[in-house]
Amino acid sequence: MALSRLAELHGVATSYSPSPDRTVPAAESAVVAALAALGVDASSPEAIRAALEKAEAGQAARLLPPTVVLRSAAPSADPRTAPELAALPPGTRVRLTRDPDPVPARPAPAGGRDAGEAVRRAAPVGEAPPPAWNWTVPLVPAATAPPPPAGSALPPAADVLWAVPFGVHRIEATTPDGRTATSHLVIAPDHIRGPESRAWGLLVQLYSLLSHRSWGMGDLGDLAELATWAGRVHGAGFVQVNPLHAAVPGTPTDPSPYRPSSRRFPDPVHLRVEAIPEYTALSADVRPHLDGLLRRAAELRVRVLSGEALIDRDAVWELKREALERLCAVPLPPGRQAAYEDFTAAHGQALTDHATWAALTERHGPHWSEWPAPLTDPRSRQTAAARTELAARVDFHRRLAWYTDTQLAEAQRAAREAGMAVGLVHDLAVGVHPDGSDAWSQQDVFAAGMSVGAPPDAFNALGQDWGLPPWRPDRLAESGYAPYRGLLRSLLRNAGALRIDHVMGLFRLWWVPVGAPPTDGTYVHYDAEAMLAVLALEAHRADAVVIGEDLGTVEPGVRETLQRHGVLGTSVLWFERDWDGTGLPLPAEAWRASCVATATTHDLPSTASRLTGDHVRLRHRLGLLTRPLAEEEAEEAAATATWLTVLDGLGLMGAAPGGHLPGAAPDEEAAVLAVHRFLLRTPARMIGVWLPDGTGDRRPQNLPGTWDQYPNWRLPVADAQGHPVTLEQLTASPRVARLLRTVATEDQTPAPMVRTAPPDARPV
Repeated sequence: MALSRLAELHGVATSYSPSPDRTVPAAESAVVAALAALGVDASSPEAIRAALEKAEAGQAARLLPPTVVLRSAAPSADPRTAPELAALPPGTRVRLTRDPDPVPARPAPAGGRDAGEAVRRAAPVGEAPPPAWNWTVPLVPAATAPPPPAGSALPPAADVLWAVPFGVHRIEATTPDGRTATSHLVIAPDHIRGPESRAWGLLVQLYSLLSHRSWGMGDLGDLAELATWAGRVHGAGFVQVNPLHAAVPGTPTDPSPYRPSSRRFPDPVHLRVEAIPEYTALSADVRPHLDGLLRRAAELRVRVLSGEALIDRDAVWELKREALERLCAVPLPPGRQAAYEDFTAAHGQALTDHATWAALTERHGPHWSEWPAPLTDPRSRQTAAARTELAARVDFHRRLAWYTDTQLAEAQRAAREAGMAVGLVHDLAVGVHPDGSDAWSQQDVFAAGMSVGAPPDAFNALGQDWGLPPWRPDRLAESGYAPYRGLLRSLLRNAGALRIDHVMGLFRLWWVPVGAPPTDGTYVHYDAEAMLAVLALEAHRADAVVIGEDLGTVEPGVRETLQRHGVLGTSVLWFERDWDGTGLPLPAEAWRASCVATATTHDLPSTASRLTGDHVRLRHRLGLLTRPLAEEEAEEAAATATWLTVLDGLGLMGAAPGGHLPGAAPDEEAAVLAVHRFLLRTPARMIGVWLPDGTGDRRPQNLPGTWDQYPNWRLPVADAQGHPVTLEQLTASPRVARLLRTVATEDQTPAPMVRTAPPDARPV
C-alpha cells in the first residue's frame, strides 16, 4: 500500500500494539495528519503517489543523512570509520570542520594516555589541532593511515591518528561527478557514566517544601538548605526535584511543571529574592515597599502552612515580580555585570528569544497565536522592532534568567559541598506548552497541528492527550539536533544528574491531531541512536548521570538499549513483580541494577496512602473508580498484603519505634521502613526516598485523570493528618530522621559501578 510505504519512509507508524499479543491499525486520518505535519502531502491517492516518488528518489540520490553518529569508548574517534562516510563513492573528497566548542577532555587516569593525545599528534608540537582537514574515499583504517594527501590541512606524518574529539562536527562531501552533501557528525561516548557507587537521595516537589522564609511556595534557597541538611546530617547523595522550567504566564497559570513555557530556561518564581546581592543595595526610599511585599509574602506563607489555602503560584509571582523589578533597577557592579554578560553571550539567541517572548506576553497576552500576525513570527521585522521598543523589559527577563541560573548553581554547589556525590537531579518534561516560549521561538522544529499523548491500553481505553506539540524528527536531524543539544546543555549546567520524563520519547511519540480524540493518533519515530548520542555527549560534557522514567508500556528492546548506553531506568516497588510468571513480588536480587529504585513517585500514592488504602477511597470520592469501591479496596488490600508478607518473611518489619510482634499487624511506620529496607537489598545504583514518605503524608501531589477535581501541584508537604510541615519541622522530625537513618545505615551497597562501557556495549 502506497500510504504505508510513504509513512514508513518518514518514520510514521500505520499500526501499534496496545498489548504484546495484539496489533491494531492506526487511524488513517492520523497517519495523513502526521505526514502533513512533516511537510508531506498524503491527502489523496495522487498526492501519495507523487510524495512517494519524491521520497524514494531523494533517498536513492542521498549521499549522506543529515546527521551521522559515531560512538566511541575513547574520548575521540577516527571519523573515517563511520559507515555512512566509508560508503561514499570512491574518490569522494570529504572535508571535516571541527566543532568550535568540542567537549574538553578529562584528565586521564594515572599512567594512562591523555584524552587529547591523538588529536595533538595530528598537529605540530605546541599548536592547536587544525580546525578542518580533508581526505579522499576509499578510506583506510586509522592505524595504517598514510600521510595526508597534498593540500590537506594536516602536516605530513606517518603516524597520524585521524582522531576527532567528542562534539558535533560538520562534514562536506564532493563526489568525482560533482554531487555534494553536507552533514553533521556527532562523535559521542558510547556509554553514559553511572554514579561511582550506590547513592541514595530525596525526591521532592520543590514548590511543596516551604520554610519560614518562603514566599508562599518552596524556593531555591529552601532547596539549598534541604540539600545541605540531607548531605551533612544524613549522608544523602542527591536531591531530585520536579521540573523547574519556566511556566506560561496568565491567570490562572497552569500549575503543572510538566506543561512549561520553556524547558531550556528556569522559572524565576523559584528565586529567593532576599538572596540576590542587589537586594542589599536597594535605596532607602525603596525599602518600605519591599518591606510591604515581605509582609504580604508572609501572609501567603502562613495561609498555606496553616492549611487555610493551597499554594498559589500566581500570587507568589505577583509579589516576586514587583520585588524583582526594583532589584533589576539597581546597577550591577563591574564583576557581576561581566558575569551577566558572559551568561547572555553563552545563551545567545535562545535567551533573547525567550526574553522577547516574555516581554511580548506582557503587552499582548500569553497566547502568542492570538498576537498581531507579524509578531507570531520571531524572525519578522516587526518582532525585531518590538524587541527594540521593549528593550528594557527584554533585559529584565534576561536578568531574571541569570538570577535563577545563579541560584541553581549555588544550590548545586551547596549540595556538593555537603558531600553529595551527585547533588541536584533536574527533571526534563516530555514537552512544552503550545502557547509557550519554546513553541513560539522554535516553530520550525515543532510539528504544527499535532499533540503528544499516549495510545489506548489496558489501563486507559481512551488514550491520553497531553496537549504538548512534538518536535519534528526531520528538522532535528537537519539541525544536527541543535535545539535538543541546547536544551540538555542548559539543564545540565547546574545538575549532577538529569531525569528524563517519558524517556521512551527518545524512540517514538504518540502524535494526536489537534482536536481529534487520543484514540485517533499514531506513533512517529525518532532517530534513537542520534538522540542517545547527543544525550551521552552532553552528559559527558557535564559529567552527569542520566535517569530515564520508563514506567508503563515500553516498546520491546527500549529498556535494553537504554541500559546498554548507560541510562538508568526507574523501578517502583509496587510494580516490580514477576509479570511473565507467578505474578508475585520480584525478589530483591532479581531487580535490575541500572535503575533508581523507589517506593513511589509524584504521580502515585504515597507509601502511607497505599498501605492504608487511602488512595482508593480518594479516587472513589472523586468518582474516578470504574468498579465498586469494595472490589477496588479488596484488590488493593490483597496486593499490599502480598508485599507485606514478603517484607515480614524477610525480617524487615521489626524496627518500628515500639517494635513488631511476630504475627501482629505491622504499624504504618514499621511498614514504611520495611519497604525502604527492601529497596536497599536490591542492586539498584540509586535509591530514591519520596520526602513525604518521611512525614506520613497521604496526599498525592498529582492525581492523573483529574484537573479541577483535585488540587494537583498545589499541596505543601504534610503529616499523616494533613497538617502542612515546614522545612524546619521536617528536618527536626524524629519520624523523618528514623527513615533517613535507616536508609543511610542499613544500605547494603553493591560494588562500585564501573564508569566505562560494559563489555557488550554497542551502538543501537
